[in-house]
Amino acid sequence: MSIKDEVLKQLEENKGEYISGGQLATNLNVSRNSIWKAIKTLEKDGYSINAIPNKGYCLEPDNDILSPQSIEQYLNYPLDLSVYKTITSTNTVLKEKAEQSAPHGTVLIATEQTLGRGRMGKKFYSPSNTGLYISILVRPDIPADQALFLTTSAAVATAKAIEDVSNKKADIKWVNDIYIEGKKVCGILTEAAFNIETSKLDYAIVGIGINVCPPEDGFPEDISEIATAIFEKSSDAVNKRSILVGHLLNYFMEYYESFDKRAYLDEYISRSMIIGQPISVLSNGTSRNALALEIDKECHLKVRYEDGSEEWLNSGEVSTKIQK
Repeated sequence: MSIKDEVLKQLEENKGEYISGGQLATNLNVSRNSIWKAIKTLEKDGYSINAIPNKGYCLEPDNDILSPQSIEQYLNYPLDLSVYKTITSTNTVLKEKAEQSAPHGTVLIATEQTLGRGRMGKKFYSPSNTGLYISILVRPDIPADQALFLTTSAAVATAKAIEDVSNKKADIKWVNDIYIEGKKVCGILTEAAFNIETSKLDYAIVGIGINVCPPEDGFPEDISEIATAIFEKSSDAVNKRSILVGHLLNYFMEYYESFDKRAYLDEYISRSMIIGQPISVLSNGTSRNALALEIDKECHLKVRYEDGSEEWLNSGEVSTKIQK
């Protein structure tokens, strides 16, 4: 880690409080001149740092620049974080890194995607500065057919993190979407590579896209009726993004480390917003009306069609749409 990054870490951990140049120099075992140079570089990067002689430096509380240092103070796990202002797709870039042996626990975070992707090849709207786009690389020793549990655990982790920063109830639409007050606020896309000989995963990438604030000009017409954001305006989200990411990663890693126990599963089921609701089941280009009945311990969805027949649905084969 560079001196600049180390200084930023110290300032983030003491945000709103003064820490002297001498104390920073002692903590980092560098000269005070090195500290001064790092401060000047951070200011050029956009950080608002107050400097008072004989008192020190203070990172002002309203600084809301997302960085590994701003997130790490909320983390309970040693993850390798990289933050981008813009990226093609966090999942795509992390997949390239995974193929080049990036370690378990590598996390990419961006505030804009130019080629964001959702399930079934759909484009994922990812404008600048209003959302968070997070991809997590894990290398689990599990059969390929258990990858679904990475998605469902991420859904619970995301819902809980959203509630932590907003006090708004977050529901889950089977299998991978998070809703607030009946509108979509987050989508999750899990992609994986597996070993044919062992039928186990080589790695999995869990991608999470969250609408933090509404775009300045509103959501595009095709999603304006179904999309929402955690906060109504950007000022409400100041200093909340780092907490949101930190809490989300903590919850996800907690569930990951007790993967076989599936401790989150009851909460996943209880947060479901479609049980007992009429839905449309979309499969192979056709749509059928059905009633959502229950979700089992394998995260399959049981539905009853209008002709009275019942079926257990696998998330990899179909998608669902709530009927209005």
